[in-house]
Amino acid sequence: MLTAHGRVDPQGHLVSADPVLERLQRGAGGVPGGKIAIPQIATLARLARNLSVPVSRPVLVADGLKTLELHVDARPDNDGVGLAISGWDSVAPVPVTGTAADREHDFALLEADGAWETDSSLRITRLSEAVDGDLGIGPAARGQPLARVFRLVPDESGDLPILIALANRIAFVGQNAELFDEASTPVILSGEPVFEDGGRFSGLRGRIMQLASTRQSHEPDIRAVYHADDGFARRLDAALRGPIGRIIHNADAAAAQIDGPVRRDYASYANDIASAARHLLGLVDDLSNLQAVERADFRIDTDIIDLADIARRAAGLLSVRAADREVRIDRPVEGDQLSAVGDFGRVLQIMVNLVGNAVRYSPDGSAVWIRIEAEGGMAVAIVADQGKGIALEDQERIFEKFERVDPDEPGGSGLGLYISRRLARAMGGDVTVDSAPGQGARFVLTLPLAPVGISDF
Repeated sequence: MLTAHGRVDPQGHLVSADPVLERLQRGAGGVPGGKIAIPQIATLARLARNLSVPVSRPVLVADGLKTLELHVDARPDNDGVGLAISGWDSVAPVPVTGTAADREHDFALLEADGAWETDSSLRITRLSEAVDGDLGIGPAARGQPLARVFRLVPDESGDLPILIALANRIAFVGQNAELFDEASTPVILSGEPVFEDGGRFSGLRGRIMQLASTRQSHEPDIRAVYHADDGFARRLDAALRGPIGRIIHNADAAAAQIDGPVRRDYASYANDIASAARHLLGLVDDLSNLQAVERADFRIDTDIIDLADIARRAAGLLSVRAADREVRIDRPVEGDQLSAVGDFGRVLQIMVNLVGNAVRYSPDGSAVWIRIEAEGGMAVAIVADQGKGIALEDQERIFEKFERVDPDEPGGSGLGLYISRRLARAMGGDVTVDSAPGQGARFVLTLPLAPVGISDF
């Protein structure tokens, strides 16, 4: 199988490319070393760079009069994004569908989200009531050219997704635009070209989404979230947690094809969206926890807990992630107990962070060990992995804010270990590390032992 390789720098330039990829770049109107001109590949490279996670996706790309099905693997690093592109198979043209009755049905489905439609001359023919009501475009827009209702804004590559969609007979998303009103109201358009039986272009149809700043006043103002006062966590949850949860729910539903079959690449995109949203929700949790632990009056109410039980629970929560990596988690056996003084939820949070890090940095097919013991009046939980280890000079650095075990590895906020140590110390314990390069790492959580004879379990 032919695999082409290339590299996109942080500015989006295709700085290196195999001859076959270079030919595709030229065919899309680009030049070697210039902005990557293949929109689908440029989008995946940006997604991988912005999320700092590898993205692997099938895409359809126009190559002259042919359509190619490619599989793009985009992997971010400090120097940009590396590309590995395989497949290069020609595919048959997508069958042309779309009777007038079909379009009526599809438009009705779009109504609730705010929808629009044009004729073959790109004049607005229909607007949903939601668009009229929320944006105030009004009936006068009907019959007007699309470009007189929406001022189209190029993306960071200088492209207009709507024009690329027209040229390649594909759907588009993320077309930034502004209304021709006094406020230049920002919106985002998505949609697809419509073709009658026989292949004749008959117009565009799609959805419109208002940006957050233009929504009704009942939506939270995200700018207020970042005022560092006692209401931070509450405003953060109100502004982000609900919307992110809806994104995850809808993306998961699309990926699972709950509402009906979708194209394979669309389902894959939905999986990426859900994954990115979960990552963002994790950042929300980290920022909220950071705000809490850095307050001068931060305290934790402690109780008697079973550290062995919490270790087993943490291992269970990470079992799916570990299985995906073929990493075995060796946890305390059922029946093992160790009474400690701490807060159940906070200790579980620490253990999930330590075990999650161990799984993340473990090689495929290796093992993570969790050991529980009592030592010197302290309850001790040890999480050990078979990763590449941590140099002595880095072992204190990784407990600082926004520092990570390996800065070159994608993912993570760099707050987990900082928060874990602050939480442990607030409960009278600590989190430390013992490691050497090439010998894995041992993270150690200590908590005060419960007084002899006292147990709540």
